[in-house]
Amino acid sequence: MIDGLDDVPGTVSVWCAPLGSAAPRYERLPDERHYAASTMKVAVLAALHRAHEAGRLDLDAPVPVRNRFVSALAGAPEFSLGGPRDDNDDAVWDRLGGEASLAWLAERMIVRSSNLAANLVLAHAGSDEVARVWRLAGATHSATPRGIEDYAARDAGIDNLVTAADLGRLLDALATGALAGPDGTARMLATLFAQEHREDLAAGLPTGTRVAHKNGWVHAVRHAAGVVYPDDADPYTIVVCTTTTLAGRKEPDGRDAACDLIARIARASWDARVPRPVG
Repeated sequence: MIDGLDDVPGTVSVWCAPLGSAAPRYERLPDERHYAASTMKVAVLAALHRAHEAGRLDLDAPVPVRNRFVSALAGAPEFSLGGPRDDNDDAVWDRLGGEASLAWLAERMIVRSSNLAANLVLAHAGSDEVARVWRLAGATHSATPRGIEDYAARDAGIDNLVTAADLGRLLDALATGALAGPDGTARMLATLFAQEHREDLAAGLPTGTRVAHKNGWVHAVRHAAGVVYPDDADPYTIVVCTTTTLAGRKEPDGRDAACDLIARIARASWDARVPRPVG
């Protein structure tokens, strides 16, 4: 799909498949495990909506906004996030000590990639339900066993991991209604369509292209996963996971080098789409 990936200093995984198809149109290191970063929030989103549909949670009910969480490591003390300077959304931190609905927290978790919102939603949806989402999607190498900044669990080997293939399967299952009913599916897609971080995958697509997506980034990691809906072709999933020295490095034009790489792969996926016959 794109030349030069073998020369990238690190690991670049790609999965691209028609929506509703288990057969990828293009794949590269699809089962290589990467640290999940914020892409794990898609599985958390699906777990929340499934719990709502099952009657275990009310999306519109207010819940306390607190910064104390139970560790995934048995016996470890509760942990907290570092604060708003280490997060992506002041709006959630502004409600600390107050309340917010799970629906609002889920939106902030995706569109602004709020870590505080993600940990709150995960605490209510439950890691077991998130694990069930991965299984239902057909994932074989990915897991979300802990919250963000649960360092005791991470140091004990309990970590959030993804592969490009599993993220592709997860988005495919979500978009085709395999994880939730029609209302839940529509609400999840609307949230993913509203993504505000558009500097990587969306930047490689023509302006105005509809794409339901989530990205994630930490030191040496930049991922993006989405469902692209061209006007002239059938929708397809595109996932790029990069664990490289490019993340955070600036190109001459000022762009992040890892973002630019993902945008170039997204552009190649667009060029490789199969337009529908006219007439």
